[in-house]
Amino acid sequence: MMSVHCREAHLESDHPRLTTTLPLPDALSAEYLEFNRVLPLALEEDRVRVAAVGVPAGHVLEDLESLFGMPVEIVPVDEATLADAIRRACASAETVVELVKDLDAEEHGGDGDQPASLADVRGLASQPPVVRFVNLLIREAAEAGASDIHLDATREGLRIRLRVDGVLSDVPAPPGALQAAVVSRLKLLAELDIAERRLPQDGRLRVRLETRELDLRVATVPSHFGESVTLRLLDRGGRPVGLADLGMAADVLQRFAALAGRRHGILLATGPTGSGKTTTLYAALGLRDTTAEKIVAVEDPVEYELPGVTQIHVNERTGLTFARALRGILRLDPDVLMVGEMRDEETADIAVRAAMTGHLVFSTLHTNDAVAAIPRLLDLKVPAYLVAATIEGILAQRLVRKTCTECRRRYRPDPQTVALLAERPVGNVRLERGEGCKACRHTGYRGRTGIFELLVFDEQLKEAVNRGADRARLRELAGAQGMRTLRQDGWARVEAGITTIEEVLRVVQV
Repeated sequence: MMSVHCREAHLESDHPRLTTTLPLPDALSAEYLEFNRVLPLALEEDRVRVAAVGVPAGHVLEDLESLFGMPVEIVPVDEATLADAIRRACASAETVVELVKDLDAEEHGGDGDQPASLADVRGLASQPPVVRFVNLLIREAAEAGASDIHLDATREGLRIRLRVDGVLSDVPAPPGALQAAVVSRLKLLAELDIAERRLPQDGRLRVRLETRELDLRVATVPSHFGESVTLRLLDRGGRPVGLADLGMAADVLQRFAALAGRRHGILLATGPTGSGKTTTLYAALGLRDTTAEKIVAVEDPVEYELPGVTQIHVNERTGLTFARALRGILRLDPDVLMVGEMRDEETADIAVRAAMTGHLVFSTLHTNDAVAAIPRLLDLKVPAYLVAATIEGILAQRLVRKTCTECRRRYRPDPQTVALLAERPVGNVRLERGEGCKACRHTGYRGRTGIFELLVFDEQLKEAVNRGADRARLRELAGAQGMRTLRQDGWARVEAGITTIEEVLRVVQV
């Protein structure tokens, strides 16, 4: 006779992450566990402990008793906790590494020839090994917190890398015979033309991973050894971070927040691609009152959904460019505009005219530091007097990896290494760095933070820009007003134990 015991448990507080210690029988697939909302946890004396949402159906309890040969004890949990535990339990049952080993064995058992025709590739792209490989690759990238997946065609086959915290690292690739099939699988999912291999293509697909939903932007380009593919992962459930969470020093945060609260003018974020500029502008928009102001953002792509903000996705294939979108937006009587990027003269001209007519404009530029944004605007044919009249502030930034808190250790750096970054004699200092552990994927770093330099346009600077002062003079004035450079801000983070000298040197030109 079936015997079921129930035990009250509050796993959210007692056990922040629910984990099974049992090898799961083949009959208990992820689909079975998710559908019936159960997960065996451990064998305990004469019973098996099973986490469940509510009371499982009778046939489910019978299945579990039969599989483990002992009575079942139910441990009540909430649905989110169980879903996370099932995902981790089933993901650990097979990884990309293990799957690639299996596929390699299968390839050596066969002829290993490349598919001969488009029909062969299309059929192979739908075969279980290829489907499993693509699904596992996306899952592992999401769990690692990767921003991109790179699949590059080489002479030896696909080289696959994940960009985690801004740095690429290799993951096992499938056998060479499956190269075309894996690429075709991704193209099929993104609704691209798998017969077109001579021209670049781009598309997008949406993936659901238990409680998360990801948007993937897919771009393909033909190369010498076949098609290369890059996938950008965007978390649809993600929310923009607050300004205080970006890592700004207290004085920079205070001044930048004051600039973001002004009624008109232009506030720029500058830096290379992937330096967090858009995230900063989202955080700045978060300071505005969306109930009292009309805020419109023009982006490529829309990375986060901002409540109360009208967001427009640029689509150049249909003719909706930044400039065209801006011209239409100005007829909507907005108070605040966010322009994803000043890419051309027309966009810069419209943004400047908007600032001159009483709008506050947030935008980005690709420059190495804050001062370099001024000649860049002049290159975009913005007159010097309009640069001086409309720009309120320029924030240059970089993202640096943070030292892993699990494996950080104090050490004495080489004085010559310190001298590369520190601009003043610091003597014999002790700093911190990560040694590498499982938590940080053996990199010594986990997570990222920003380093910043903020150039505020005061009267002296405006006058110098209007007179056509050179960069050296502009930097001198910026220093006189107290601007801390990227290099100086980076050294402050090193001294605080947040990051390392090597990491700052990696992202900052010195």
